[in-house]
Amino acid sequence: MDHLSLVYAVYAAVGVGLTVWLARMLGASGEVFLEDVFPGQKELAKAINRLLVVGFYLVNLGYACMLLEGGQAHDVRTAIEALSAKLGALLLSLALLHFVNMFVFHRIRRRAARSATVPQPPHGFVPMPGAAA
Repeated sequence: MDHLSLVYAVYAAVGVGLTVWLARMLGASGEVFLEDVFPGQKELAKAINRLLVVGFYLVNLGYACMLLEGGQAHDVRTAIEALSAKLGALLLSLALLHFVNMFVFHRIRRRAARSATVPQPPHGFVPMPGAAA
């Protein structure tokens, strides 16, 4: 086995492992958060959470595959350098997407809180003709 093949094998194992671990962590925490945002709509919260997790997998694994593109590893030192560059880029993308997910959750929660505090007219309220609604 040449050095570059070893880099690919280690990178694939670590990249997939990190992506799965982080997706599970985000999925578990995100579900609790979304159930709070959508009270009484547990199935909707679960569905939105699954969609976010699937999107996370697609983006991260797609990017990981793009990073797998060749390089040169003639000796152990260049193999380690290639591996660290690939894993570093993948970790940065995982971190970026983690913060994007957190921002999305923040926006969802803020929007839900804002709509919960907007005064609603009483049930059965009918405005008078000619009055501003």
